[in-house]
Amino acid sequence: MLSKELMLKGYRLMMTARAMAEIYDANRQICKYVHSTSRGHEAIQLATGMLLKPCDFVSPYYRDESMMLGMGYRPYEMMLQLLAKGDDPFTGGREYYNHPNIRRSDFPQIIHQSSATGMQVIPTTGIAQGIKYKEHEKIGDYAIPPVVICSLGDGSVTEGEVSEAFQFASLHQLPIIYLVQDNEWGISATGSESRTMDAYEYASGFKGLERVRVNGSDFLDSYKTMEYTIDWVRKWRRPILVHAKVPLLGHHTSGVRKEWYRTAEDLEKHYLDDPGPKLRKTLLQQKGIKEEQLDKIEEEEKEYVANEFDEAVSAPEPDPATVTDHVFAPVTITKEQGNRTPAGKDKVVMVDAALHAVEEILHDNPEALFYGQDVGKRLGGVFREAATLADKFGDARVFNTAIQEAYIIGSTVGMSAVGLKPIVEVQFADYIYPGINQLVTEISKSCYLSCGKYPVSCIIRVPIGAYGGGGPYHSGSVESTLATIKGIKIAYPSNAADIKGLMKAAYLDPNPVIMLEHKGLYWSKVPGTDEAKMVEPDSDYILPLGIGAIALDAAPEAVENGDSICIITYGMGVYWAKNAAKQFPGRVEVVDVRTIYPLDEELIYKTVKKHGKCIVLTEEQLRNSFCEALAGRIAQNCFQYLDAPVQTIGALDLPAVPMNMILEAAMLPNADKVAERIGRLLNW
Repeated sequence: MLSKELMLKGYRLMMTARAMAEIYDANRQICKYVHSTSRGHEAIQLATGMLLKPCDFVSPYYRDESMMLGMGYRPYEMMLQLLAKGDDPFTGGREYYNHPNIRRSDFPQIIHQSSATGMQVIPTTGIAQGIKYKEHEKIGDYAIPPVVICSLGDGSVTEGEVSEAFQFASLHQLPIIYLVQDNEWGISATGSESRTMDAYEYASGFKGLERVRVNGSDFLDSYKTMEYTIDWVRKWRRPILVHAKVPLLGHHTSGVRKEWYRTAEDLEKHYLDDPGPKLRKTLLQQKGIKEEQLDKIEEEEKEYVANEFDEAVSAPEPDPATVTDHVFAPVTITKEQGNRTPAGKDKVVMVDAALHAVEEILHDNPEALFYGQDVGKRLGGVFREAATLADKFGDARVFNTAIQEAYIIGSTVGMSAVGLKPIVEVQFADYIYPGINQLVTEISKSCYLSCGKYPVSCIIRVPIGAYGGGGPYHSGSVESTLATIKGIKIAYPSNAADIKGLMKAAYLDPNPVIMLEHKGLYWSKVPGTDEAKMVEPDSDYILPLGIGAIALDAAPEAVENGDSICIITYGMGVYWAKNAAKQFPGRVEVVDVRTIYPLDEELIYKTVKKHGKCIVLTEEQLRNSFCEALAGRIAQNCFQYLDAPVQTIGALDLPAVPMNMILEAAMLPNADKVAERIGRLLNW
């Protein structure tokens, strides 16, 4: 039996949560931003929050305000987020109510929390993955073994990404608790019409994932179950799912009210399990507490919450000048450094330069690790881009994952949060789409919505591009899709020296960097790409993102005579442009942008103004592409210097790259097609 003091604390916090829900509903015009409350879920949430230690990590979901109270947060702090105030300690007025993130030494740590249903499960599992890695590699010292708790609703368990996380946690035996709060409702969809089993039953299919049921409306049962579960995971470092049955007493959200879709009979059934009256009855019958004492607690919490609410309402709004803060964490290296062209060395192919860069990173940085499909022992990547790494650094640091792009990408959020630097790989650019959810909802927004507390420091390697009959699912270009995602950086090197320097810069960058690596340039097997081989830079060479290069100079006399053009491009386009330029000696200047974002617009505009005629060249399908967007920006910024409209060249607007090599060639740009456009533009 729990102590009287602990039960009274639980009851007081339940009354706090109830008073908060009531004051929000009574002030709907003031509480104008969409929010949910924890009514009905208080017991399991309070028990969980009260049991956590500062060394632990937790991902509360949007209904978990009682868990926050259990951890010790003031209603005022939470209300600042409810009202999107400038002093909101979590997101500075940028996020919905109870979407916390925090780094406080005396509280459990909370990474950025999104609203995307079930998406938090992969990043949170990544935290547990990172903790296990640090324990295995003896990086840092945990005085108390941390436990990770991921809270989610039962309806979200049907998401495919949840199964990816369960699979990884079970396979690798991670120290995580999946706390599933089942109130039988999605929004208006009931459990019986949206799933064939509950989360407890579902968990039985994951070998190695333990499971337990708990009455989440009963504070005693909740506290004892969570106490045992947390202690068990702290000791045995294994995953477990806790299925907590709870009533839903409030609205789904303030914008989707319960009376719109729930009957009086359904609500009456749920109110029978209200955690507050249950705990009150226990205190009266088993602890000898008087009715008057409990009534007093209820009145005290109503008054306390009212004062907290008034204070939050009076708090200042955010300063509009802060709206662009924290898109990225600041970088420390902004200039090229190190030896790019050491003497006495032979040229290497791009794939080897990238491999050596990763090897040097792993050698020098114990917090770095590399994982993805088929990058481990035996194969070392389908392009041999990770060959020998697992042999040199061990299976804990370089290893294979299952075919689960969402987990590969999303786990980097949690890994980064515990101070690691994951380098991960998506096997082909065509297969990045299953990971887009994690890239958009979690990675790209984390730094901005956490006000800089949780930037995601990772490298995502993506072999890209078409050549030699790769077919419709292994030849795609995805840079335009990626370029629409704000909050990530994108590199696209075209030669061995650049890929090594950019890889080193990406490692030192505290932000997410996607490294697009053209398969056709890896070994320079495509005719006309031999110049992608270069002398490999020394290990100290760093090429910061956002610095373009002149890949081919035009002759000064051609420029002076107005008889020159420039081509802005990247990747394979550099070689199409340079080979086409051979037909127009001295009259073509080629800019290799090297990174899609940040983009060296200063170099681009300077070059366009110098020549007055410009082609933007891409391998992607042209319509609505990054290339067309860049052409538009060039036209806006350089209009008075242009002697002709900005030209664009790209692949035909087809849904995919055909398998047949004749059809592939018909779709893609090449040197001859570029030369034809150069000739027309020079004669404009």
